[in-house]
Amino acid sequence: MKYFLIGFLGVLFLIIFFVIYKRITNVADYVNPEINLEVTSNAFENNGDMPVKFTGRGEDISPQLKLDKIDSNAKSIAVIMDDLDHPIGVFNHWLIWNIPADFNVIPEGIPRKEVVPSLGNALQGRSAYGGKHYYRGPKPPFGIHKYKFKVYVLDIMLDLKKNANKEQLQKAMKGHILQYGTLTGQFGS
Repeated sequence: MKYFLIGFLGVLFLIIFFVIYKRITNVADYVNPEINLEVTSNAFENNGDMPVKFTGRGEDISPQLKLDKIDSNAKSIAVIMDDLDHPIGVFNHWLIWNIPADFNVIPEGIPRKEVVPSLGNALQGRSAYGGKHYYRGPKPPFGIHKYKFKVYVLDIMLDLKKNANKEQLQKAMKGHILQYGTLTGQFGS
């Protein structure tokens, strides 16, 4: 019994250490532009409830995103979706880039592929959510979580490998962001 208790406390300590370490080292964003782009969706209002359809408890498809007045110098669009309330800190669910700037409406249900031909061969990178190259909708283990869609309008097409993660994407965007906007939804029990 004594060894079981020591083992249990050791495992508990490691879990607590891991969670604290991840919260300290998990940087929310590597770029922090000012908001100058309106982002809306026909699926939910800003700060509203996300329908089950767009979550891991439903069809798990990406919602439509509409961008208002894209800059005429824009070349591409990138989108990042993060869970702001994950126990280990900000947790990345989805990233896609090199959407041609003439897509002022990003349709719902982006295909689960690394390269998306229907969006001008946009690339979906490797999210923190299982390392997948596609949208992974909200599926919080408990409580209500907020999910932020961050939309970046860029003056270039990015030269990134399809296995890029959020940090690599944001670092590549630095200095090329013409417009930035967000849409936040919430989901949970």
